[in-house]
Amino acid sequence: MNILFVHQNMPGQYRELVQWLAAQGDHRIFFLTQKKDAPNLPGVETCVYKAHRRPREDAYGLSRVWEEATGAGFGAATAAAKLERTEGFRPDIVIGHVGWGELTFFKQIWPDVPIIGFFEYYYNMAGGLVGFDPEEPVSEHAPFLMQARNAVPLANIEVVDQGHAPTAWQRDRFPASFHDRMYVCHDGIRTDKLLPNPNASLSLGRLDQPLRAGDEVLTYVSRNLERARGFHQFMRALPRIMEERPNARVLIVGGNEVSYGGKSTDPRGLRGEMEAEVGDKLDWDRLHFLGRIPYPDYQKLVQISRCHVYLTMPFVLSWSLLESMSMGATIVASDVAPVREAISHGDTGMLVDFFDPDALAAQVIDVLGKPDEYAHLGKAARTHVVRTYDFLKKCLPEHLRQINALVSADKRIALP
Repeated sequence: MNILFVHQNMPGQYRELVQWLAAQGDHRIFFLTQKKDAPNLPGVETCVYKAHRRPREDAYGLSRVWEEATGAGFGAATAAAKLERTEGFRPDIVIGHVGWGELTFFKQIWPDVPIIGFFEYYYNMAGGLVGFDPEEPVSEHAPFLMQARNAVPLANIEVVDQGHAPTAWQRDRFPASFHDRMYVCHDGIRTDKLLPNPNASLSLGRLDQPLRAGDEVLTYVSRNLERARGFHQFMRALPRIMEERPNARVLIVGGNEVSYGGKSTDPRGLRGEMEAEVGDKLDWDRLHFLGRIPYPDYQKLVQISRCHVYLTMPFVLSWSLLESMSMGATIVASDVAPVREAISHGDTGMLVDFFDPDALAAQVIDVLGKPDEYAHLGKAARTHVVRTYDFLKKCLPEHLRQINALVSADKRIALP
């Protein structure tokens, strides 16, 4: 089969699926992306495209996202047409993310080629990221700007032959009219590779001895240290945690940029802002900011963690939550709807109020002080992820069924 993946930041949510398909050796696969330094995946041919146009700095706010989306969409469609002319490649199916408009004009290129579109997020003024945290007040124009952002999925639901959302919460953010045209299935977690490891250890530059599973280690992981992922609340909980657990070491992973939400007014970013707020109350000898670390080190960090904190506003779940559950971590997380879809309080993790750093501190202190009493959580968390989110046994078969439903019988992929 000829398969075209489309995602501006290759491989995005298709990290596992595209590699599994390529490994079968039966398909010709192109990946269309804007990422110039895209990874070299065996069996996958990469095609880098440029947006045909980008909005000017002074572009009208209500049409800016649509202008950017159509520029990306026309650039992607033009590149797709060139693939057929120069490479003789006409896909049997297109699989891509709708969020940046890249799929918008594909039916103008290939009217009869089926498309599965990834619908990640629909912006509403209630129940989601915008307006959740009083520390990030919204302007009176926010409802209009949010609905303007939704122009892209609203247009693309008519472009795709099948929609896809990774979680029920994300699907339910979209209008009810979308739901019958979307299937719910996570990208998938490699639970066969992300395992607990009682012998794990992690060396840090300023420690003479590596940290090991069983040590009193508290961890926090996010792509970036930002409000959307509760970094400010974690930092506010740390003084009490470090005071009451004088042997605990705190390991923080994340960059100092912003992926979601507004930027900090501090020129040093939210980390600098929080250091100014609580830095004089922290034991800096036991606090380690690691920045972004290689994936194998991230695995070791989770595997040695006695307590792993995952905070988020109501927003897209981080892969790191499910990966940490797969590795048997004892997790304390924010009690918001998307997290509740993955974690059951007291069974597979502990949930606390996002806005209550004292409650967060108390729960973390209890977990750090009574590891045996909470040991069942990590085991149950792994069982749940294996049963619900495992890539090979749960998610891959569903993705293949959806692909097979849209292609001719002679092109269908055998289920594993």
